[in-house]
Amino acid sequence: MKFLSSLLISCALVSGVAQASSSQAWNEQRQQMLKACLAASQFKDPHARSKPAEFDDQVGMSALLIEGVYPQKHMQQRSGTKLCLYDRRQQRAFVSEWNPEAK
Repeated sequence: MKFLSSLLISCALVSGVAQASSSQAWNEQRQQMLKACLAASQFKDPHARSKPAEFDDQVGMSALLIEGVYPQKHMQQRSGTKLCLYDRRQQRAFVSEWNPEAK
């Protein structure tokens, strides 16, 4: 009986460590995604406008809206939004202009 309870306690401790590690790895991946998306946007003062949309691991992509100020002089400090698709496998970000009101 003592062996069984020791085994159960050990399993509980190991599963808690595994979850903490997974959570930490997930947070690190999100930080990498944010950094890559902000850089790819080429905005001045960029920031995330949304929470990430996480696609299934088969797709391996996450999506994030980035908002910032266009750096080009002719844009006259106008703000804009870009959609960032982040490839989790290759750790690369791809951006496109995002205007939900455009038809």
